[in-house]
Amino acid sequence: MKIALARPRPRRTARLLFGVLMTAALAFSVGGTATAAIDKGGMAVNNRTDVYIKDISSDTGFEPHGAIYSSFFNSPDIKICPTAIECAAHTNPVIGSTSHIFVNLRNNGPYGSGISNGTLKAYYTTSGGGANWPIHWTPIGSKSLPVAPGVTTTSIAWPNVPSLGHFCLLLRWESATDPMLFEGTATSINTQYNNNIAWKNANTVSAVGGVVSDRPFALANALAEPAPFDLAFRPLGEPVPGAKIVADLGPELFERWRAAGGQGEGVQVVGRTSVQVVDPYKAQIKGLLIKPEERPVVKLSFSTGETLQKAYTLQVVQVGPARRLGESFDVGGVDYTFEPGRR
Repeated sequence: MKIALARPRPRRTARLLFGVLMTAALAFSVGGTATAAIDKGGMAVNNRTDVYIKDISSDTGFEPHGAIYSSFFNSPDIKICPTAIECAAHTNPVIGSTSHIFVNLRNNGPYGSGISNGTLKAYYTTSGGGANWPIHWTPIGSKSLPVAPGVTTTSIAWPNVPSLGHFCLLLRWESATDPMLFEGTATSINTQYNNNIAWKNANTVSAVGGVVSDRPFALANALAEPAPFDLAFRPLGEPVPGAKIVADLGPELFERWRAAGGQGEGVQVVGRTSVQVVDPYKAQIKGLLIKPEERPVVKLSFSTGETLQKAYTLQVVQVGPARRLGESFDVGGVDYTFEPGRR
């Protein structure tokens, strides 16, 4: 998402000035609610704490982290585990079960220091691309705790996981001494401009030959007017060998797409409402018109001709405006990992 370029690590006085300027700029240009990141409610600057959750593996807590076209929606500091014992890798939640969301809270951010007292809050929404804050997010639970300097790993239980079983997670660290820099409607912008917000959109799909795995992919529009968006398919590394990937747009979204010219690249129509990926390196379904009050769901179907011997990851991303018409940013997506023997 092309929000800002990475900047060098400033000294403390430069960081404070940058925070004030960024707060004012965001309040003017994005149309959300800016928070004084330096002095909130008379809080002295030297009492500012800074807990952060990584958006990407190289994230060191600076706001924004400056990543361009990276998986800012797949935080390495968040994972779902099937039990209260931390697991080695993120897993899909099981419908009806109690899953556990583990989070790394890093208390060595660049904007403050000292023990931070606050509340970690977890939310979910249908797996997919863009999502609007707060309307598309459903609370899971919360935990209040002190976070000492260093890394604190904690978890929040998710009882009775609802149907579908394929979700996006949003984690928020809320603290009086560690306020948000800015919050608007677009979850993508909120995530990149607040180091205490992190997004986890990751899923596993079966790589067993002949097995079809269906996954929902919800789209959203954070603008106050209808806007066109693209659906882009990007292999992270090698493309999945022998993969068949089909996107069923549904009748209404498919007709809008055809009425707008049916534009795309590396795809072909294969059914009444479906489009198949034929070039995994550059496949895009272009110009999907999304209205601000709706959240259409595309059904993605994945299959492979034979059982794979190793895992492959495919990124599916919603691309389009996050603040105003004419922009082309990554506004959210999902990393799908094809794993041998997984359903």
